[in-house]
Amino acid sequence: MVQADSFQNPHRLVQLLGKPADQFTREDLIRVVVELGIEMINFRYVGEDGKLKTLNFVITGKEHLGIILTDGERIDGSQLFSSIEAGSSDLYVVPRYRTAFINPFTEIPTLEILCSFYTNEGIPLPSDPSYILRKAHEAFQKETGARFHALAELEYYVISPHDPTYPVSDQRGYHESRPFTQSEDLRVEALRLIAQAGGKVKYGHAEVGCFTQNGTLYEQHEVEFLPVPIEEAIDQLVIAKWIVRMLGDLYGVQISFAPKITVGKAGSGLHFHMMAVRDDENLMVSERQLSDFARKMIAGLLDCAGALTAFGNTIPTSYLRLVPHQEAPTNVCWGDRNRSVVVRVPLGWIGAENMIADANPAAPPEVTKRIAKQTIELRTPDGSADVYLTAAGIVAACLHGIRMPAALDKAKELYVDGNIFDERNREKLESLDQLPNSCVESAEVLLEKRTIFESDGIFPASVIDSVAGRLLEFQDRGLSERIYGKEKEFRAIVEEYIHIQ
Repeated sequence: MVQADSFQNPHRLVQLLGKPADQFTREDLIRVVVELGIEMINFRYVGEDGKLKTLNFVITGKEHLGIILTDGERIDGSQLFSSIEAGSSDLYVVPRYRTAFINPFTEIPTLEILCSFYTNEGIPLPSDPSYILRKAHEAFQKETGARFHALAELEYYVISPHDPTYPVSDQRGYHESRPFTQSEDLRVEALRLIAQAGGKVKYGHAEVGCFTQNGTLYEQHEVEFLPVPIEEAIDQLVIAKWIVRMLGDLYGVQISFAPKITVGKAGSGLHFHMMAVRDDENLMVSERQLSDFARKMIAGLLDCAGALTAFGNTIPTSYLRLVPHQEAPTNVCWGDRNRSVVVRVPLGWIGAENMIADANPAAPPEVTKRIAKQTIELRTPDGSADVYLTAAGIVAACLHGIRMPAALDKAKELYVDGNIFDERNREKLESLDQLPNSCVESAEVLLEKRTIFESDGIFPASVIDSVAGRLLEFQDRGLSERIYGKEKEFRAIVEEYIHIQ
């Protein structure tokens, strides 16, 4: 048995079992229940609406526990998926052992497990968002021999009564410290609990967004993760959003992942970083620079940029965030370290290996060779995203770019050097395609590009139709222009979508 590295590993089940989560077995979880005195099990799963659902079990004995963990349970699928008719609606939910963690909020000892959906024939439900992501990753691995690794930047606002003792600086909250940020304790506790639940947390910090309005403080924060295989990345993102919201409830404050809180203030994105890893090599880098492989992935993401908003920007206020001069993309292009492009290439420590020795000249540490850290970052998605479908769409788009003829030419054509709004880039700016301006436009682009996502059997046609149909129902074409300068109308639509997936 491969032993987990238990040094400072905060995951309680990894500590107890002495193995990584991806090696958890049914017998392991039975042991957890017995040794920790677990009384309840919660099955959790994400339906078509992207929201987390719950099925509670009281454990009545070891035989009952074994049945739950082996067979899963039967549910009414017609309530979760529009493609399933009430006349034949039974589905199974079956636990994925590697996702198990101890609920940190319940007085009754409770084990949480994410589940997958299966049909009455015992096969994966084609429209299950987690299965769609699994198929996308399998297709990518088959084509490239590489695993698709990803991480997310989870941004959110904490909305609470304002304590004026230490005044906040409007839109100057980036990396602020207590006492000039009120919600640091909540963020730190979130980091701790997410890690205990198995999340591979990189760091947390206060973000730019910070303002007061009518005695209420709106304070933006961010939790960022480490790159892991994309299915694991999305599972831990679902759990992290739940933990942050639960903490807000305990602290008596509102948590909002909404893309836009008010006009003129920073919105909240859900940026995705990605890399492809083969034989412990990061394929984003070749000869100490961005590789052709990475440029092809970028070309695919840009070719699908408008359609990807259908999965990653799913409510009308998403398109109030995607406006010029707000560090959010509007033009389909990419660049280095530029926050107004669709795809950004962040600093990746290429050629910067000796900084630690310069900072510590008296005792420079020995630095061993490690996998390159370079990623590429998609900056369009926001907190309204269906995270499984967004991730599956990202993988499908990258696979499309790898296969696309003249992908390198497209990447070269759409590269922007420096600030996209600089005068020297004016001609380039005028030539670029624009992202959709509404849910309706997003749906239209998705339907135009649907064959890319349906390739390799990744997205069922019914899912594309359902996603597009929900977006079209908003009838929000031209919304931004209609409510421009109308504060009351803007506030009303923000409040309508303040709590999202």
